[in-house]
Parts: sequence; structure tokens; C-alpha cells
Amino acid sequence: MTKDDMQFEEPEIIYIPDEDGNEEEFEVVMKFEVDGSDQKYMMVVPLNAEEEDEEADEVYAFRYEEDGDDLKLYTIDDEEEWNMVEETFNTLLAEIDEND
Repeated sequence: MTKDDMQFEEPEIIYIPDEDGNEEEFEVVMKFEVDGSDQKYMMVVPLNAEEEDEEADEVYAFRYEEDGDDLKLYTIDDEEEWNMVEETFNTLLAEIDEND
């Protein structure tokens, strides 16, 4: 993946229900595809986390599929897949930092 493949847009907000069914707001930090895979991934951060809250600095990763206007999110349970996503995300962040 090259820098040119990345999309820079206005912040995208999505709503993800928690275990109690309450919808929480998240900002999409980055969307990307992993080389050699047709899977799409997104990294999100909680919008309404308090500054002193531990979740304020957390970034969550999901595999996703788009079906028209519907967005389907899937948790990443496989350790090998998680490591691949984390490595790709860190590489993309490093590229962004180099360009700033």
C-alpha cells in the first residue's frame, strides 16, 4: 500500500452498540486494506470518552464490509490476523508522521 492509496477525508463518525445495546460514537481514524488480502479494516477511537478515562487513548480495530449504505463490523479474534492489522496500522502511522 502506498501513501497515494490512503484516503484523507472529513472525520467519519460511526455508531457501535455496546453489550447493553447502547450506541456509542466513534471516529474513524483510518481505513485500509492489508496487502495480499481482500479484507478491509478500520481503526476507530471513542468520541465521548473522558480525558482521564482509560478508554480515551484506545484505538479499536474492526474488519468491515460495506453493503450499499450498510456497514457491517466484525471483531478481530484471530491473533495472526490481529498482528497483521496492527503491523499495517503502525506502518501507515509511521508513513504519515514522516510526511508531516
